[in-house]
This record gives sequence, C-alpha cells and structure tokens, in this order.
Amino acid sequence: MTVELKTLEIKPQRHTYAHVAQHIGGDKVASRYQEGTMGAQPETNFHYRPTWDPDHELFDASRSAICMSNWYALKDPRQFYYASWTTARARQQDTMESNFEFVESRRMIDLMPEDVVKQALEVLVPLRHAAWGANMNNSQICAVGYGTAFTAPAMFHAMDNLGVAQYLTRTALTMAGPHVLDEARTAWLEGPSWQPLRRYVEDTLVVDDPVELFVAQNLALDGLLYPLVYDRFVDEQIALRGGSAVAMLTAFMPEWHDESDRWVDAVVKTMAAESEDNQALLARWARDWEERAVMALLPIADLAFPSTGPAALDEVREQFRARLAKLGVAL
Repeated sequence: MTVELKTLEIKPQRHTYAHVAQHIGGDKVASRYQEGTMGAQPETNFHYRPTWDPDHELFDASRSAICMSNWYALKDPRQFYYASWTTARARQQDTMESNFEFVESRRMIDLMPEDVVKQALEVLVPLRHAAWGANMNNSQICAVGYGTAFTAPAMFHAMDNLGVAQYLTRTALTMAGPHVLDEARTAWLEGPSWQPLRRYVEDTLVVDDPVELFVAQNLALDGLLYPLVYDRFVDEQIALRGGSAVAMLTAFMPEWHDESDRWVDAVVKTMAAESEDNQALLARWARDWEERAVMALLPIADLAFPSTGPAALDEVREQFRARLAKLGVAL
C-alpha cells in the first residue's frame, strides 16, 4: 500500500475586510493594527442626534474646527491596538513591580535624606490629581473625537494617565504613608503654589473642541510638565541628592512620555500639513495653551528648584518650542 502526499494551495478570495481595504489602497494583506483601526468609525445609519448635543450627529467630525479629508491619516506610529497596547504595558508593569520590590526590600527610602524625601513628596504627590484630569480629558477626546485612528489611542492615553496617578499614589504610600495623600489633596485644593495648575486642569475639562483639548492637555501641558518634573527634577536633582529610589519608583513616567510623544507629534504634524488653516489654528491653540501652561507650572518649578525655578522652566520651554517648529507649528 502506498500513500501519496500532495500539497494544495488555497488562495484566499480576499486579504482583508472591505472597510479596511478602502483605507489601505485595495485588497492587500493588512496588519493587525490596520484591521483593528481603519474604517472602524461608524459613519451612517444613526438613529437620532444625541439629546445632549442636537446640533451634531452621534459621531461628527464637525465638532472640531480642524478639517481633515481623511481622519484615518492620523496614524499611531506605535501601531497600538488593544492587544499590542496591553502587551507593552504589561511588560512595563513587570518592570515597575520589580522596582518597587527592590526599593522596599532594601529599605532605600530610609537611606534618603529627610529634606529630599520631603521635597519629592511635596512636588510629586499632588500631580496625581493632574494625571486624573488628563485621564478625564483623554476620555472626552475619545468620546467626541472622530476617527478610530484618533480616538482609540486617546483612550489608551486616558488609561495610561490613570496608571500614572496610581504610581504616584503608590510612591507616596511607599515613601511615607496614607497621610501624605491627604496632605497632597489639601495642597491641590488650597495650596497657593498649586492653584494655577489646578485652574488650568479644570478649565480644560470644559473645552468643547476635541483637537483643542488634545493640544491643551497632551501637547502643551504634558509637553512642559513631564520634562520639567521627571527629567529635570527627579533625574537631575532628587536622584543626585541621594534619591535614586524616587527615580526608580517613577521610572514609568518619563519612559511613557517619550513613547507617547511619538503619537502626539504624529497627530499634530499630520493635521498641520493638511492645510494652512489647520496650521494657523494649531499654532494659535499651541501658543495660547503654552502660555497658560507656563504660568501654571511656574510655582511648581519654584517648589522643585527653589533658586532656579524660572530658569529651569525657560529651558524646558525652549525645547518645547523647538519641538513645535519641527511639527510645522511654529509659534
């Protein structure tokens, strides 16, 4: 008895979904990111306009003054869809768990000078409230923005900011105790140094245009706050004064900000390149919100750098403006 083995090639009738093919130039093999993002925004057959906003459809590009011929041009260079995003964050979570375990097992906080611990807690812990505001703002961008390529990363960004707030909370509990959270909340609500930033955050909560909100939160505020606090204050000041444990406990924040900046920059650059009107509007929003962010962060800079706060903030501002110029949004 003989057995003959033959191979049979079955050619697929199509390589991807029809709604994805419309956005990638035909029936081609699509990546997981493309299949999870392109064409996923509902566009037709809405039953009624939302009662809370009868001037717009449920999903309506006209909610923003920014005009795009194709909202799916706002691609995420990280290629994040739900699975790839959760995988990346799980790896970072494992690293952070190791950092916390290392700091706690070796009692590194006890080896830090008291004044360094005090200053680190005063500057860092109230920022968990700012991170919560960023969570709410990015949730709003996802809710009223248009195009899954824009709204899905905004939802990931919202949850990332929730993670930042949780890491700051855990850092406070590791370094001191629950009473520090109450003190930070009182500082956020009543402390003179925190009221300009608190007002900035609360004012952004009522911005209607999702792209303007994106500029105000993810570009202007985060683009100044993270380099000032986590690069200069934590890495260049606290760590060098014996607070390397603080750098380990907040290691996620600068790493995440450097990564997420790639998405923020890609969105702004693509929008600005779409038209001169977009470019002018983005430049105006960036200028207005950058000025407000600088004023909001100046008291925080004084807390972090008692003798050189304005100079440190000016350096961060210069770097931020150079970044905007590369995106085609010169102020």
